[in-house]
Amino acid sequence: MRVGNGYDVHKLVKGRPLILGGVSIPHEYGLLGHSDADVLSHAISDALLGALSLGNIGDFFPDTDPKYKGISSLILLKEVRQEIDRHGYKIENIDSVLVAQRPKLQSYISSMRSSLAQTLTIDTNKISVKATTTEALGFEGREEGISCHAVVLLNSPK
Repeated sequence: MRVGNGYDVHKLVKGRPLILGGVSIPHEYGLLGHSDADVLSHAISDALLGALSLGNIGDFFPDTDPKYKGISSLILLKEVRQEIDRHGYKIENIDSVLVAQRPKLQSYISSMRSSLAQTLTIDTNKISVKATTTEALGFEGREEGISCHAVVLLNSPK
């Protein structure tokens, strides 16, 4: 068994789409980043890589590489999944928490879970996505950005 922890944060800006877990969410702001800045997919990717001591998402997909400019984070997550497979592990479960004052995310969580499950080729019941606010405290509470925490459990079937 291996456990990994991931965290990501991106700034909210006008003129960008808001993508979380591969799901486009209507909002006046989107997340700023080299890729689509999907903090949920990024945090999960970091947790998966961390569980096997493989570094982080920036090691595999540097923001200095133009081929990742604007790329869907689900493509990156799929590549991380392939790395997990190459090392002989399987995903037992993923638990994640999105932190955002707005927009309210509850009605999108089922779609996020389905999108992530399809990308990772695992059952939806192995993925938990939760959302919370900070009661208007901190950068998330001031609606300056969105963060995400993720924990994964991997198992070696060997």
